[in-house]
Amino acid sequence: MEENNQLNNESGSKRKQLMLLALIAFLVAGAVALFYLYLSQSYIYTENGDIEAPAIQLSSATGGTLENLFVRPGDEVAANEMIAQVGNDTVKTKDAGVIISVNNNIGKNFAPNEAVATMINPADLRLVAQVEEDKGLADVKVGQKVSFTVDAYGGQKFSGIVDEVSPTAKSGDIVFNISNTRQEQKFNVKIRYDVSSYPQLKNGMSAKVWIYKN
Repeated sequence: MEENNQLNNESGSKRKQLMLLALIAFLVAGAVALFYLYLSQSYIYTENGDIEAPAIQLSSATGGTLENLFVRPGDEVAANEMIAQVGNDTVKTKDAGVIISVNNNIGKNFAPNEAVATMINPADLRLVAQVEEDKGLADVKVGQKVSFTVDAYGGQKFSGIVDEVSPTAKSGDIVFNISNTRQEQKFNVKIRYDVSSYPQLKNGMSAKVWIYKN
């Protein structure tokens, strides 16, 4: 009888321990779920982001036949550097930058102000994120902190600040749809970061973006 009582006591004790462990696991899981819910409500997330800078078109004011082109995509150019000869006109840069595209069609006649090449100023690079109007756009404000990653560098985190929220939706192709579902509009959110601190970020890189509400 004593042995049976001892076994029953041990069995009951183990059940209590298991129940206690299950309760602890449940509470921990609930706390983790609440923590992630809090985090998800503290930021706006989008996978639609790109590193970019305003394109600068290089052209001849008078136009004419493209006689020579002295640059290629990827070339770094200085301010006031000659990049092409169009007719009797020389096409020069105003600022230093990087050539991103060229119209290398020697012998072609270019109209006045028709781009022979396009460049960017790396100092003007910024992150442009697309945020849908019904997925947190109303909570995006100038000055909010931002963290982002780029596909080329895996999980490495970069930091920035919201600099501008576009007042109009991002333009795109018109799609005719017989569905009654409203089309979700996307707005560009421009994010400033310290270009000198992140020289590895290049024009055209794709990014995932977290915009923090507080």
